[in-house]
Amino acid sequence: MSPPKVAVKPAGAAKDSQCAEDSCPGSPAFILALDVGTTCVRSFVLDEQCEVRGSAVDAVELLNPQPGHFEIEPESLWRKIVGVITQAVKNAKLTPPDITCLTICTQRCTFLTWDHRSGEYYHNFITWKDLRADELVDQWNASWTKSSMNWFSYALFLLTRQSRFLAGSVLKLMNGQALMQKKARVELLDSWILHKLRTGSSSDQDVEHITDVTSSTATGLYDPFTLSWSPLISWLFGINSKILPRVVDNGYKGFGHVHPTAFGPDWANTEIPIVASLSDQTAAIWGSQCFQKNDVKVTMGTGAFLNLVTGDRCQAAISGMYPLVAWQFKKPTRQQGAVYCIEGASHDFGTVVTWAQSCELFDSPANTSDIAQSVPDTNDVFFMPAFSGLGPPVNDYRSASGFIGLTPSTTKAHMVRALLESIVFRLVQLIEAAEKETSQKLHMIRVDGGVSRNDFVCQFLADLSRLRVERAENAESSIMGATFMAGINHGIWRDVEDLKRFRQVERVFEPRAKEYETIANRMDKWSRTIARFSDWY
Repeated sequence: MSPPKVAVKPAGAAKDSQCAEDSCPGSPAFILALDVGTTCVRSFVLDEQCEVRGSAVDAVELLNPQPGHFEIEPESLWRKIVGVITQAVKNAKLTPPDITCLTICTQRCTFLTWDHRSGEYYHNFITWKDLRADELVDQWNASWTKSSMNWFSYALFLLTRQSRFLAGSVLKLMNGQALMQKKARVELLDSWILHKLRTGSSSDQDVEHITDVTSSTATGLYDPFTLSWSPLISWLFGINSKILPRVVDNGYKGFGHVHPTAFGPDWANTEIPIVASLSDQTAAIWGSQCFQKNDVKVTMGTGAFLNLVTGDRCQAAISGMYPLVAWQFKKPTRQQGAVYCIEGASHDFGTVVTWAQSCELFDSPANTSDIAQSVPDTNDVFFMPAFSGLGPPVNDYRSASGFIGLTPSTTKAHMVRALLESIVFRLVQLIEAAEKETSQKLHMIRVDGGVSRNDFVCQFLADLSRLRVERAENAESSIMGATFMAGINHGIWRDVEDLKRFRQVERVFEPRAKEYETIANRMDKWSRTIARFSDWY
């Protein structure tokens, strides 16, 4: 697999259409990056040395109208997006015409349906955390259609020995929604933001309906093997693919410009190109500079996401992990230029820490590493981090969360350590599943996200996985990844080799062999407790 290469323009190219044509040699480049996550919206202004010149952040208001429902009101979200972008530029002591280009990265599997011409929303954004479709999914998984599809896929595997059909034989779709609105079109979060950026408050709302491949690939409706919306899934769920956005690659040249009315009067005379759109996990892959086959990163945020780059071959997975397009730059030849990965997720990671803080087990997450290390072990207390069930390779979405093994001698420190150990146990399960799926032995993992700043978690992960754990100095991997891709697409940097100078490693956690046997035994005992919490709901 060769890293992506893009034609070169001088640094600082294209602050407006004239500048784009003449390359404006010598002009400083300022990249405006937007990151829309689950809990916050962030915007950063970075220069061509990847130094942060200004930033702003605002909280996402996650609505919970009833248990299991997690929504975002779209216009409230848009106001926050406009707010952080304009504030970040002010904090950088720049004016809107100084901005060279814009790049966006977004959470995945968050969608709405609306009439884009009238602006009428049929519902709020339904986020990736939403559980309302679980019962429907369970019914579908047990249905005759699903069963027939399993037998059909397994027969194809026996005949062809192509593992993509074997993966189909154990297909499970978590939280897919069948949406039937004749006037509606479906927007993923990125496609909606692109629409809003490109139309502003103008009366012309008919811009191209597009989403980037790394956002579509995680929906369950997109086939990474054929690089298209799956007609099979559309048939099963009754979704007409015409209401879905057209999928474009990450080097797409038609993202267009930010409309002069999008951000207010100060932006009226600007024509800022939108040069990259990518998902949060692809941004984290790029921010961690995992560009080669078998590179692996683990994002430790609200959830934990492990992504193992598998190169130019789509790797079918049957353990509950799933193949995705990691990124794609279409080439002039017939080659599609797609680079793939497999992904596994533990949806309760940072949420466990937040919950524990709300229960007053500690005052600040920053203290948890010292608290956990204040005791030699958990005094045989274990925690099951399953507020959203247990993902691969357990795949029990009815599992309960809770402590087990509490005694009168249990202290808060034991409970905090049990919490942190449990989220690492889930990560090690993902690592082992990834190694089994790819028949590869990993040697190092790169970590990012808020929880990765916890020394106890990183060292415990290194000891138990027996892998080196590398943590970058800059914790903003998604912002950095979105910036890297924008810079390459816009010609500020030549290729990924140019980016290596920007990665500074803050610390490498080496596995301590003498610790392995003790904590491996502890994980074995924790694994046996899974059955105690299984199929609770």
